[in-house]
Amino acid sequence: MKSHLEGGCACGSVRFEIAGNSEFSIQCHCRKCQRATGGGHASVIAFASEKVALKGEIRQFPQQSDTGSTTYSGFCPNCGSPLTSKTDRFPDRLYFHVASFDDPSKFKANLIVFEDAAQPWDKPTFIE
Repeated sequence: MKSHLEGGCACGSVRFEIAGNSEFSIQCHCRKCQRATGGGHASVIAFASEKVALKGEIRQFPQQSDTGSTTYSGFCPNCGSPLTSKTDRFPDRLYFHVASFDDPSKFKANLIVFEDAAQPWDKPTFIE
C-alpha cells in the first residue's frame, strides 16, 4: 500500500495519517492477534514509525508474542478499537490494523504468518 493514508478509531478520538510506502502487509493468525481483534486473524500493514502522524491517545497492552518477544497492542482508551501493534524486535516499525483505515478496500496481504495457529473456521487465504 502506498502514498497518503488516513484512519482512526470508531469514536474519532484517535486519528492517524501515514505518508509513504508500506514495508509489507500480512494476515497474522497467531493467538495474540486473534485475541486483539476478536477474530480469526489480524490483517495489518507495517510502516516505518517516522512516516506516521498520530492525534489522540493510544493505550498499549504489552504481552508475549508466539515467538517470545514483547509486543504491544495499541487501542483507543475510549472506544476500545484495535489500531496498532508494535514489537521490541522492530522498534522503528508500527503495524496498523487494516480495518482502522478510512478506506481499507485496497488491502492485499503479501504474507501470511502463523498459519498453523489458524482456527478451522478461518483458513488462511491470500487476498488478490
